[in-house]
Amino acid sequence: MKLAVVAFGGNALLRPEDRGTQEEQIARAKQAARWLAEIVRHDYKLIVVHGNGPQVGNILVQAEEASTKIPPQSLDIAVAQTEGSIGFMLQQAIRNRLESIGLNGDVATILTEVEVDAGDVAFKRPTKPIGPFFTRYRAEALERDLGWTMREDAGRGWRHVVASPRPLRILNVSTIRHMLDTASVLIAAGGGGIPVVRGRDGQWRGIEAVIDKDFASSLLARELEAEIFIVLTGVAKVSLDFGKPTQKAIDQLTVSEAEAHLAAGQFPPGSMGPKIEAAVQFVRGSGRQVLITDVEHVREAIEGKDGTLIVADR
Repeated sequence: MKLAVVAFGGNALLRPEDRGTQEEQIARAKQAARWLAEIVRHDYKLIVVHGNGPQVGNILVQAEEASTKIPPQSLDIAVAQTEGSIGFMLQQAIRNRLESIGLNGDVATILTEVEVDAGDVAFKRPTKPIGPFFTRYRAEALERDLGWTMREDAGRGWRHVVASPRPLRILNVSTIRHMLDTASVLIAAGGGGIPVVRGRDGQWRGIEAVIDKDFASSLLARELEAEIFIVLTGVAKVSLDFGKPTQKAIDQLTVSEAEAHLAAGQFPPGSMGPKIEAAVQFVRGSGRQVLITDVEHVREAIEGKDGTLIVADR
């Protein structure tokens, strides 16, 4: 059976307009399960890679509020927590949806460790803002007491910025491959995976960082030789000149065209840029295709009627 790897953001389960309750996230998971099941219906085994930005942010808010009573946990542990909690919500929702449409199959979540380089330049220049906004006074205290790097964020307050190193290797990829023998859907590398490094003593340990889920899912798709890599975002198709009067939706891009547009600044680093870069990595490494679309058009996109395809050069 064919394998699809699909990546989507944490905002799919926790949107800015939501209060952030558990009930809201379970309801969002049920919505996500409906379109994820459509991929399974089209005869694919499926690996789901979800984002976790809002959820990790909530954990950090909780830690800050309880800081006088409970010691805060490290960022790698927070990522692991969200892999488990989001994985559980998705796992249950997907299983229920598959059973309701007559597609019974095992669904499982795996805590996924992802190797990064402790010498990655990202650790010297943290750029990824996470968690709540702080006053300048509290930000200075956190820098002093916890060694955090704090940065003022567009006049809204100070935020903790962390490293976002590139993923090098999925540590438990053979376990994931083995689980695909029996499971119809696996939820893996949630939030980009738990970042780990090998110390000088040869032991693995977690590290304070977050990994971009698009790069992690692209790596996972390449290592598992997936037939297709699906990146779900907020638009049905990739566009050039996005937001301008000259905006143009694109049906298909070769990797060379995608790289040229990326270099020209068509795809900003904070939005479509990482998705296009991750797509290029997958196509160059596998020769197969990447489909970029939104959740509302998944079924049509899988059938070739919508979305943007990134393909190998002709």
